Amino acid sequence: MKYVSTRGMQDLGSFSDVLLSGLAPDGGLAMPESIPTFTPAQIGAWRGLSYADLAFEVMRPFISDIPEDDLRRLLRATYTEEAFHSEAITPLTPLGDAGPDGGGLFLLELSNGPSLAFKDMAMQFLGQVFEYVLERRDEHLNILGATSGDTGSAAEYAMLGKARVNVFMLSPHGRMSAFQQAQMFSLHDDNIFNIALEGVFDDCQDLVKAVNADAEFKARYDIGAVNSINWARVLAQAVYYFRAYLTLNLPDGQEADFSVPSGNFGNVFAGYLARSMGLPVGQLIVATNENDVLNDFFTGGVYHVRPAEQVAMTSSPSMDIGKASNFERYLYLITGSDAPQTHGWWQDVGEGRPVDLRGTPHWDAVQASGLKSGRSTHTDRLNTIRRVDREHGRLIDPHTADGVLIGERYQRPGVPMICLETALPAKFEETVQEAVGRLPERPARFEGIEGAPKRFEVLPNDVQTLKDFITAKLAGKLATI
Repeated sequence: MKYVSTRGMQDLGSFSDVLLSGLAPDGGLAMPESIPTFTPAQIGAWRGLSYADLAFEVMRPFISDIPEDDLRRLLRATYTEEAFHSEAITPLTPLGDAGPDGGGLFLLELSNGPSLAFKDMAMQFLGQVFEYVLERRDEHLNILGATSGDTGSAAEYAMLGKARVNVFMLSPHGRMSAFQQAQMFSLHDDNIFNIALEGVFDDCQDLVKAVNADAEFKARYDIGAVNSINWARVLAQAVYYFRAYLTLNLPDGQEADFSVPSGNFGNVFAGYLARSMGLPVGQLIVATNENDVLNDFFTGGVYHVRPAEQVAMTSSPSMDIGKASNFERYLYLITGSDAPQTHGWWQDVGEGRPVDLRGTPHWDAVQASGLKSGRSTHTDRLNTIRRVDREHGRLIDPHTADGVLIGERYQRPGVPMICLETALPAKFEETVQEAVGRLPERPARFEGIEGAPKRFEVLPNDVQTLKDFITAKLAGKLATI
């Protein structure tokens, strides 16, 4: 399998090449030159496989440059009960009784890993596969990432102790929960560098892209990415859609719907990838908060980036995003892999113009793609957390509450609605306490984490300052070797 760019570059190399490179040289995102598909019978035959072995079946067609035995070993080392605190890895829990027609509401638990967020599902694999590829190539990698809350801690926990990897993680200063900040900033390993940027998440994301766009700097300092712009993350996340579907034991080919809290579109795009591979996904629901640029698009056909000063600070902060990076991959696929068209749209986005698909064949393709959306507010989140706790005895975090609320709106008779749990409520104690009047339980390993010593540096929103910071830190590391 070879990879191409959403903006036209035709040969980005193999899976291992795009794993290490992040953005394509032309500024686009890596995509496989084709998407393999499976029949309902093939998918049904995977029932009963362990999570790691299912991941092998789903991911193998995209990873032709890693020997089969090595890939199986990496996946089995990733998806362990020890790391995810469950033999099932991603348990599927009903919320209430299944309907007599076979429908019902379900919670897909993706937040039992090291950082208590769904990002662990991909990041733990990235930690394994980065180390493997870098060892084979005798190379080092300096990861530059941006986080609105959960990617950072998931990446840093996955890269702890990786001798060939350094992590430079940007986060919006003062815009994460206290727990999220403590998870990241209390890590003191020599290969972890936390940067609190004076801005919002989109500013962090823009700086990552700006550094990647400097080909000379990127090559000199071996800059890579772990954000959802990294194809390996999207691919690893597609696996749990297959796992959830197979856990339901539906007849081959029967549809299931999914509701996904979304800001940067990576998690939803993983579901769309699974659907494109043949998984019988009927509706794929994009659940947004008040930062609803994606909801505007899926309900009205116009995608308009929201400038940083207009990005609201909400109680589901990991979705406080005004520009969804992975949306470019989706547009690329609904055009039939038309890179010039995608490139043109993204030039418009970069220059502040909307992507307006109303009345075009592309809008018809969007409506046929199964994606729908809805918007949630702070009051909606509080009410949903309170109601799910009261009716089902289950505490959920505010992002998951967005997904449950919007998923319920789109429930269909006889069709399961699977809502993705994106984080444990312990990460957002203030909002959960406001909703139910008590603090959620947290794993014992995180007791008192907010009081732990923190190491981070505040930087202005300036690309040259960031480059200078990276240069100085790497020079300091080399001086101690």
